[in-house]
Amino acid sequence: MVGRASLLTHQALSLCVAAPDYFFEGIEDMRIAQIAPLHEAVPPKLYGGTERVVSFLTEELVAMGHEVTLFASGDSVTEAKLEAIWPRALRLDPGIRDSLAPQILLLEHVYQMAGQFDIMHFHMDYFPSSLFARQHVPFITTLHGRLDLPELRPVYAGLPEQNLISISNSQRIPLPEGNFIQTVYHGLPEKLLMPADVVPSYVAFLGRICPEKRPDRAIRIARAAGEHLKLAAKVDRVDAEYFGAEIEPLLGADAEMIGEINDAAKSGFLSGAKALLMPIDWPEPFGLVMIEAMACGTPVIAYNHGSVPEIIEHGVTGFIVGNEAEAVAALGQIHTLDRKRVRARFEERFTARRMAQDYVDVYDTLIVPQEQRLRLVN
Repeated sequence: MVGRASLLTHQALSLCVAAPDYFFEGIEDMRIAQIAPLHEAVPPKLYGGTERVVSFLTEELVAMGHEVTLFASGDSVTEAKLEAIWPRALRLDPGIRDSLAPQILLLEHVYQMAGQFDIMHFHMDYFPSSLFARQHVPFITTLHGRLDLPELRPVYAGLPEQNLISISNSQRIPLPEGNFIQTVYHGLPEKLLMPADVVPSYVAFLGRICPEKRPDRAIRIARAAGEHLKLAAKVDRVDAEYFGAEIEPLLGADAEMIGEINDAAKSGFLSGAKALLMPIDWPEPFGLVMIEAMACGTPVIAYNHGSVPEIIEHGVTGFIVGNEAEAVAALGQIHTLDRKRVRARFEERFTARRMAQDYVDVYDTLIVPQEQRLRLVN
């Protein structure tokens, strides 16, 4: 790389020659661009997993002393420098008819500013691949969604090679064409969600009402176990028909739909649950709700799909099951799990600081090529 990173490399090499007792560990004050999709604000007002993760990462990088610029919608809130590409989140802009147009504007704006950064970090799937592979500033792309769609393989095979980050090891399996250089698990700010001093009295479903999340299973599991279920979930327009036909008829006194909730309400909601039910029917790339529950000390009962066995430790932070009968049995054993231990494992594995440090390690490797990184020992 040319420019500032090369200067830093030269300075590091000079330091090693002048003082061999020391070795070069990395760049402490990187200039980092975080590029978020414009569909939601950063952080999102309500639902929006990708934008929440971008927010957590951005704020941690700022706290670590890095110079961070966040490219996002104008209603975003951050301690970083905000480059507002569109006045408000596209989801909340009733005048938007072509939601792709602002995203193209975003890419062009970042491209024009690329020389101001040491590293660029995209969260926009394959959109930056072609343009940014043709310039010299290193960049990475974290893929946040499912990769088992058949059209993705020829797309990634036909695009210039880029450095990809997976959010679980299972996520990358369907895409052997991808140049994955690391898996970085998501993290939450350590004190964002905390165990509340309440007696758990129900089981919880949190997230989005859609066929692959299987809220119908959650209702049947809770009902068979004799437990009250609360569903804190949004219903997108695309899933309105599914909700009306498949889920609404199942609701009742023991299965309560309370609607979409924000972070401020999650600690109380999750802490009041004996368990979070996650009976998914798809290869979940990560599943942020699992670590949200763990942060509150709430164990998770989840089907064995996608990232689940990478996140949940069976018999420690929850139970991994294969069908509704196993899930009902797991609910009967949920009291055997130590909720303090669940919270402790969250702190050990899934904080935003750990996530940010993992990304800094990746940035550092790309900014300073490995062959230039000297470790000198007396």
